[in-house]
Amino acid sequence: MDFAASDRVSELRERIRAFTEEHVMPAEQEAVRALDEEVRPGVAYPELLVELRERAKAEGLWNLFLLDEEYGAGLTNWEYGMLCEDMGRSPVAPMVFNCSAPDTGNMEILAEYGSPEMKQRWLEPLLADHVRSCFSMTEPDTAGSDPTGLAARADLDGGEWVINGRKWFTSGYNGATLAIVMAVTDPDAAPHKRASMVCVPVDTPGFTGVRPVSVMGHDGGPGHWEVTYEDVRVPEDQLLGPRGQGFSIAQARLG
Repeated sequence: MDFAASDRVSELRERIRAFTEEHVMPAEQEAVRALDEEVRPGVAYPELLVELRERAKAEGLWNLFLLDEEYGAGLTNWEYGMLCEDMGRSPVAPMVFNCSAPDTGNMEILAEYGSPEMKQRWLEPLLADHVRSCFSMTEPDTAGSDPTGLAARADLDGGEWVINGRKWFTSGYNGATLAIVMAVTDPDAAPHKRASMVCVPVDTPGFTGVRPVSVMGHDGGPGHWEVTYEDVRVPEDQLLGPRGQGFSIAQARLG
């Protein structure tokens, strides 16, 4: 395997370094403060980050993580990894370049498994606009290393999924528009066929953010929230990918 950077990747690295040094690093402390103080329901990014994101998008330093050329830069994982070295010089740079988790993983699985309607409703705004999403899988009463014990349920009722359960470390909840929720749809199936992924608008009745969970002493900004689902209803067509394939999709997203 050739580990040398291609001319294209070398040029992208130079541009990312220059942009980060000129625009991101001088604004870094203020951006971190603004993330903690200004992000809230309906506000995905503080104005300072919106301005930086618009500048990065105008310069073509945008959505570099997606391997699919239809949506992203068409780089290999190795090539994108080299860019991450440079983006990683600032804690806010991945957000500026629209390459921050959990949105990256969510966009990847929407691109891979989403229906045309899902791509139009959820993926396209995440790729192009200043909106965010969250990922809701981990539960407080289940070991994170063995999610076969997930308890949150999504039951089909009259053409709608009815979701009930409790999650925490729901990454990116504060200020998000969309949640991708992993819940049990087939409780009697084999352990790795019990769960599915469902797209849930964050403003759906019954979907409640309880509190931000502290991670290494920090609980601000988009955060990692404890959330509850109480009879949260979404249309049947908001199932992401095949029913019972939640673990496969989670592996594609996280692995």
